[in-house]
Amino acid sequence: MHRVTSIKPGGDWDASSARDRVVLDVGDRNRRRIVLTAEKGAELLLDFSQPVRLRDGDGLVLDDGSLVLVAGSPEALVEVCAHNARDTVRLAWHLGNRHTEVQIVGDHIRIRRDHVLEEMLRGLGAHLSPLDAPFDPEPSGPSHEHEHGA
Repeated sequence: MHRVTSIKPGGDWDASSARDRVVLDVGDRNRRRIVLTAEKGAELLLDFSQPVRLRDGDGLVLDDGSLVLVAGSPEALVEVCAHNARDTVRLAWHLGNRHTEVQIVGDHIRIRRDHVLEEMLRGLGAHLSPLDAPFDPEPSGPSHEHEHGA
C-alpha cells in the first residue's frame, strides 16, 4: 500500500503524468484518513493530522514520488443562471440562507438537485439547467486544503 504524502492542486501539475486515478464523490474528497482504491487496483493510504479537501483534478503525491489523479464522480446537479450580477447575488443569498452547498462556475451557481430549491429559484426568476458533473462546493468553514507536505 502506498502512502499519500502531499496533494498538488489541479492545474499546478501535468495530469497526463498520473500513474492512476481515483474517482470519488464529494463526501469521500473531504477526509482526514481513508484507504482509497485506484482504478488499476492499487491501495492508497491518505492519513493526515487534519481533514483535507480534495478537488476534481488534484494530484495525490505518493511516497514513491508518483502521482494519482483525483477525479470527482458525476453527481446530479443543477446549474443556476440569472439575468445579471445583481440577480446572481440575490439567488446566492437565498441559497446561503438555507445553508445550501454551492459551487461557483464562472457566473453560474451549481447545487445538488433538490426539487424544493429548484422551485424556489424558478420563482425568483432563475434559469435552471440539470447536469451530471463532479461537485466541488465552496468551503463552509476553516480550510486545510493543500497544506500538507511530507
